[in-house]
Amino acid sequence: MLSEKLKRVVILGSTGSIGRSALNVISRYRDRFRVVGLAAGRNIDILEAQIRDFSPEVVAVADKSKAQELWKRVGKVCEVLSGENGIVAAAEYCDSDFVLSALVGFSGLLPTLHAVRAGKAVGLANKETLVTAGDIVMREARQHNAMMIPVDSEHSAIFQCLDGKGRGYVKRIILTASGGPFKGMKTEEMKNVGPDDALQHPSWKMGKKVTIDSATLMNKGLEVIEATHFFSIDRRGSMS
Repeated sequence: MLSEKLKRVVILGSTGSIGRSALNVISRYRDRFRVVGLAAGRNIDILEAQIRDFSPEVVAVADKSKAQELWKRVGKVCEVLSGENGIVAAAEYCDSDFVLSALVGFSGLLPTLHAVRAGKAVGLANKETLVTAGDIVMREARQHNAMMIPVDSEHSAIFQCLDGKGRGYVKRIILTASGGPFKGMKTEEMKNVGPDDALQHPSWKMGKKVTIDSATLMNKGLEVIEATHFFSIDRRGSMS
């Protein structure tokens, strides 16, 4: 099984919701997974608690002043790196098997690319990596024999449904959408909606940008781009 091979884990974006969820799972399977690296933007309070709990060998903080402050707190416990170079170093840390890339936005591209070039198995929860440079990242993954595993909910579901089957088993892939606050509205009704209406998602509590992207279906467009790279499909949803 995949999980039996991936023992030593680095989590990029460990203080975010996906990173915290991953650590919650790992905490229940400490005999199978060892956290060797953590990376975050600037939330060193949560990061310090994670260090105390999981005893990683290396941590990285994008904000250099925050990294210095963290080093004063935990410098004797683990190596503390800083800045973009520090995040990259954590991503390609030599003594790891699996990298969870859960950094926010474009900041996830360079560390993910370095993890791929180091031959790591990468769990990708950062869609911007493939939206901005999918051709490059997937080509490098093939060249360096780095496994790419989708973590985003829709793409993870597709990955599990495919279950390693070849393209011949699938005619097309359909990405579903929640519909957001405008589901069921008629064209005439849509003429009077504004930003406040778009922010009233009926199911999820997300940041403003993601909520707006959901309401306008922009986020779904980005997911289509992500899917084209993950599953080698064209933008009509057909396997190519």
